[in-house]
Amino acid sequence: MKCAWQEYLNLLPHWMRQEVDRQGRLGLQELRLRMGQPPQLQFQNKCLCLNRRTEREDLLFVINTASKFSPWTAETVREGFITACGGHRVGICGQATVNQGRMTGISAVSSVCIRVARDFSDIAPRVADVTGSTLIIGPPGSGKTTLLRDLVRQISDAEQGSVSVVDERQEIFPVFQGQACFDRGKNSDIISGCTKSDGINAVLRSMNPRWIAVDEITAQADAEALLYAGWCGVTLLATAHAGSLADLKSRPVYRPLIANKLFQNVLVLRRDKSWTMERM
Repeated sequence: MKCAWQEYLNLLPHWMRQEVDRQGRLGLQELRLRMGQPPQLQFQNKCLCLNRRTEREDLLFVINTASKFSPWTAETVREGFITACGGHRVGICGQATVNQGRMTGISAVSSVCIRVARDFSDIAPRVADVTGSTLIIGPPGSGKTTLLRDLVRQISDAEQGSVSVVDERQEIFPVFQGQACFDRGKNSDIISGCTKSDGINAVLRSMNPRWIAVDEITAQADAEALLYAGWCGVTLLATAHAGSLADLKSRPVYRPLIANKLFQNVLVLRRDKSWTMERM
């Protein structure tokens, strides 16, 4: 297991760092800070609270640090979160600002959720068992990105051809001070900072990938770009929010992918991090 733990601690107000380090270094999944409430440390099977209440200055410190002091101009704020150094994700709740019916940011923060990015090796299925395009599904926090990262690395190291990773927000393979936080494998090419649809089209034109990997299919444009890549003969790896295969099939954004039989395998994750493989 690998984690940019010091970068995580650096996101936190100074007064809570030592206690979070003592209690959470090995198993912390996320830290929740709510205005006027004690910070909550969430583990897989338990929740602990610190003895001091969260103040507005604590919330602002986290956001300013995560966004490098440009909180309201960060592109991901309109999505409700910021990806910080080390791949850690800071979710934000509060008073949203809206322009022409679209959320553009959050002006008054009331709570944040700081998720720990951890890298686990050898948790994905054996490469020999992945014989086609594969979709990883599960509820939030079940480990979809972690499993995707390990699967990309295994395929890349098995020399089955190049893997182009469209890492929209640097969560699959985060970079800190120019250095990769997690092992990418020998034959992976990463494009980040662009939308999934733009990234998929870019690597198709320029990198001649055998595989393309993306995290979190959420929009029609994502699905259309994946369909185009599949029609070009590329094998796909992707993740999506769904609790089961039946749940996946009920969601409109995924119906074109299912109707066109884009994915042959579905890895269904549970909250306890276990998974099963099903055929689509």
